[in-house]
Amino acid sequence: CLHVTVAAMETSKIFTTLLSLVVLFAAIWFSRDDGYSVLPNKLQQVLHAMLEVEQQYHVGEVQIAVGYGACKDIFVQGSLLMGAMTPPQRTAHFSRIDSIEQLKEMYALFYTAGSAAERYVGNETLFSETLAAAEAVPGSYSTLGGNAPVMASRFASEGAKVLLAAKRTPYIMQKINSNIIVGGVETEGADDIHLILEYKAGESWGTYQAPRANRFIMHSDDSNPTLSTVEYFGEQLTAFKPHLFVVGGLQMMDNFPFAPGVREERLIAVRDQIVSLPVTTRVHFEMASFTDTDLLTGLIQHVIPYADSLGMNEQELPNLYSMVKYGNVSLVSDFNPRVAVVLDQMREVFQLLRETEEKGGKRHLTRLHLHTLAYQAIMVLKDSPWKNTLAASIKAALTANRHVCGNTEISIDNARMLMDDGFTLSEAEGAGRVLFDNHRPVSCWTEDDGKVEVCIAPVLICTQVRQTAGGGDNISAAGLILQI
Repeated sequence: CLHVTVAAMETSKIFTTLLSLVVLFAAIWFSRDDGYSVLPNKLQQVLHAMLEVEQQYHVGEVQIAVGYGACKDIFVQGSLLMGAMTPPQRTAHFSRIDSIEQLKEMYALFYTAGSAAERYVGNETLFSETLAAAEAVPGSYSTLGGNAPVMASRFASEGAKVLLAAKRTPYIMQKINSNIIVGGVETEGADDIHLILEYKAGESWGTYQAPRANRFIMHSDDSNPTLSTVEYFGEQLTAFKPHLFVVGGLQMMDNFPFAPGVREERLIAVRDQIVSLPVTTRVHFEMASFTDTDLLTGLIQHVIPYADSLGMNEQELPNLYSMVKYGNVSLVSDFNPRVAVVLDQMREVFQLLRETEEKGGKRHLTRLHLHTLAYQAIMVLKDSPWKNTLAASIKAALTANRHVCGNTEISIDNARMLMDDGFTLSEAEGAGRVLFDNHRPVSCWTEDDGKVEVCIAPVLICTQVRQTAGGGDNISAAGLILQI
């Protein structure tokens, strides 16, 4: 009897040990310290399903014009540059940067929010000294930058013929994709430089911690804010006959010290360039980090009503929503908003801008693309020329991983998902819920009596971040290329 009891005890110990190992294994996968919780098998199924759809669609012969501007981007790891400075006692927001203390307080504000930001530096000495310090940091490097060149490069790599509005400096002509026609003035002048401070999820700076990977951009540019290429570009735009005209880079005007009336004059020049195009040429406006209420007011008056399509991220949507609905700016927002929240905001913005009266070159908004860390959301008017919404949302989601990881091949070893087992369609009481299907991970449906189509695609978030800057531009371009 004693032998049987001991054997039973030993068996019980073995079973307990095995059970503990199973629990431990589950804990490793379901309770990770980065907050993500998806098993590799699920990721593999989702990736396979999305790649299968992407491979069915190919880019036809399309011509795309992209404005405005270009620059030389200097990238530096934010922790190495800012880590040499004493963290500030507080976080604070400023419309522009004029001192080292303002730089530190503003950086800390967006760093702890995990939000992208771009600010003009009015103090040229400060910018020059910060730039010199950044270039001395090991691992810093330069690339061709600016919304327009980044989107143009993505379009060209996908097979489109592209015309870019940018100055033809030696650096730009050396770095630009050979399939892109640069329609700007020839110049030997110095390139405009933007300094990009990248940071990773979980990084710390004193008591401050970044909840997600993102970037903080600073510049002292006086060429791109004035849209110096508009007039010269217009001469080539008409002859090029684009299927799509993309307007971007207007955030360079944010808090720039214009003389009275000059900024509105430049926005009107953009408007006139759009109006000069035939109605068959679709127009996409790529939003950015705007904080100047007067500029946003000008955009809502002179640019946005003339666009068929808008692209933006999870910070820019509530900013536009707040401006359109309440007339004020939302500076910092949730870096990982719930699907229900953004869908409600998208619906309101979409409905308000669809009501634009089509006269004087104004257009109804027929497409809205939101790109977030966790998912892509595309909303289109069903009877509009925009096609392949499901495929476009997949292309955008896959491009998000490829760009941030810096690799055309997506590895599930370097990918995670934030989307859970489903999402609610609205915050309104009684709203339906969509359940997540690994084998059909993209959810599409129609609303408003079948007039509007919506697709939500999960993003396989890159965990080995190479570069976040330019992510939104690459994602938006990838989504557009299959819908033209």
